[in-house]
Amino acid sequence: MTTVPMDIVNDLFLRLPAKSLVRFRALSKPCYHLINSPDFISSHLSRVLQTNDHLMILLRGALHLYTVDLDSPDTVSDVEHPMKRGGPTEVFGSCNGLIGLSNSPTDLAIFNPSTRQIHRLPPSPVDLPEGSSTRGYVFYGLGYDSVNDDYKVVRMVQFKRDPDDELGSSFPYEVKVFSFKMNSWKRIESVLPPIQLLFYFYYHLLYRRGYGVLAGNSLHWVLPRRPGLIAFNIIVRFDLALEVFDFVRFPEPVANGDVDIQMDIGVLDGCLCLMCNYDHKYVDVWMMKEYNVRGSWCKVFTVHKPKSVKTFAFMRPLVYSKDRDKVLLEINNTKLVWFDLETRKLSTLRIKDCPSSYSAELVVSSLVLGCKGDLDNIKIRKEQRDKEARESKMLQNSKKRDDFLSKGFKLVL
Repeated sequence: MTTVPMDIVNDLFLRLPAKSLVRFRALSKPCYHLINSPDFISSHLSRVLQTNDHLMILLRGALHLYTVDLDSPDTVSDVEHPMKRGGPTEVFGSCNGLIGLSNSPTDLAIFNPSTRQIHRLPPSPVDLPEGSSTRGYVFYGLGYDSVNDDYKVVRMVQFKRDPDDELGSSFPYEVKVFSFKMNSWKRIESVLPPIQLLFYFYYHLLYRRGYGVLAGNSLHWVLPRRPGLIAFNIIVRFDLALEVFDFVRFPEPVANGDVDIQMDIGVLDGCLCLMCNYDHKYVDVWMMKEYNVRGSWCKVFTVHKPKSVKTFAFMRPLVYSKDRDKVLLEINNTKLVWFDLETRKLSTLRIKDCPSSYSAELVVSSLVLGCKGDLDNIKIRKEQRDKEARESKMLQNSKKRDDFLSKGFKLVL
């Protein structure tokens, strides 16, 4: 590598996935320092986001995590679970190659599955308000604050004064924000009164609705219309830079839609999306082409219930194909399918050796959070692996020789 100019090395490395770059740090000290430099990490992330190269799907089974490259779904990699505790760990968001993990409201982490680097969040107690009897639901969100160049986690905890009250029209709540740059939590005191309606029992009904959706430097939660409680459909947003709540208006045609329409939100191509599920028969997908401009909402496609599924309770778009002719959809938290935008046909994305039921998160390959271990430790681990491989090969050769001798000769006493 010493004969290759470093500017050429830099250009080549920018085109590689993060997993390869983690290994290539051991090539030399200049390579190690280049790959670990903040400028390179930022440039690598920018290129990945621009080209959509090296996209991965993170699959969460009951107790395990897996990654699969979108371009080669036949290869599934186990991810050593960084927070395993004998029970399921929630994955509550994906941003710039990072995912949010939760075992409980006080046991949270930010994890990079490409580099295996993890940052455990300092525990922040859940403070029970005076007069409250129990803790209710917990909402999470992970996002990147591009204004302040900071990764943030939002935790919203709802409390019950009356354990039998399920309507939630007067639940107290607590909102806290974690700043990765400061490595500390901050309580948000100024919260819009309608936020408490997020904890209406509607959030029981659909997996993942309690996880904030990142778009336009804000996290979002859908707040559907309910007679006597909520006059019209609306989206609650939390501005990560200003750390304040606000609202995003629905498309005009569905702002006062039927209360039986199941509403959900997602993100596609960096734009906020709205999914309207009509009686589990078909889903209209709306996209906000210009953030927080109500007139930019447009209905981009409709997906009808596939014949291969019994119910059509949940659907969200994940990513366009590189030719933009298809969209990858997650259905019912168990199935990934490609939807052809021209023919309207669905085709299953088959992934070998994956769990039968899983949730999926789209993850870009990045070096954000840095890489684990210094150069000396990397070399030591590599030498140890090489030594173990040599010893294993010697044992195999020895076993073959012993087998040959035992079969080829008969000992006569």
